[in-house]
Amino acid sequence: QLQLVESGGGLVQAGGSLRLSCAASGRTLSKYFMGWFRQAPGKEREFVAARWDGVNTYSVDYADSVKGRFTISRDNAKNTVYLQMNSLKPEDTAVYYCAAAQKITREVVQYDYWGQGTQVTVSS
Repeated sequence: QLQLVESGGGLVQAGGSLRLSCAASGRTLSKYFMGWFRQAPGKEREFVAARWDGVNTYSVDYADSVKGRFTISRDNAKNTVYLQMNSLKPEDTAVYYCAAAQKITREVVQYDYWGQGTQVTVSS
């Protein structure tokens, strides 16, 4: 069973940066496509970023709202996935979740494993 634990959330001013981490245990992350999602109060969980890694290649996908500001990366040696968030805006405020799927996808229902989430609050 794959277990995911997010960390790195917090309170930051608009324009600031945070790096979220998603540490995995139980199985190696290299077998999975990894995604980040977020959920703001009163809103549905939404796709943020996803990443697939091959032997010598990788593929990434970003929501339009974060493209150019957020970067998803992975360190297989540490069994950890990251989300670097720059130029943060108040509308980025949400609980951020990492998740693992069998294919690269934006669909929440396609992800089999989820972390507990970490709160990100961006003040104006």
